[in-house]
Amino acid sequence: MGIIGWLIFGGLAGWMASKIMGTDAQQGILLNIIVGVVGALLGGFLYSVLTGGPATFELFDLGSWITAILGACLLLFLVGIFTGRRRVP
Repeated sequence: MGIIGWLIFGGLAGWMASKIMGTDAQQGILLNIIVGVVGALLGGFLYSVLTGGPATFELFDLGSWITAILGACLLLFLVGIFTGRRRVP
């Protein structure tokens, strides 16, 4: 996947994770992209550790989306713990 694909993939995955975690009001598009890309990398790393196989990311693969969104949710959760911020109702 090229750089444009990673930006689109990361933006959508970060946006979906922010909706799930309730942090969407605090984030803009740039932070959604960053959270999505870093979350995809985190999710891919954890996937490879748990399964012993590499995680591949394709734009139209459901497993890639689930891995990226779960990784981004984990990232938002960890950031929330370390910063002490609460969710906006």
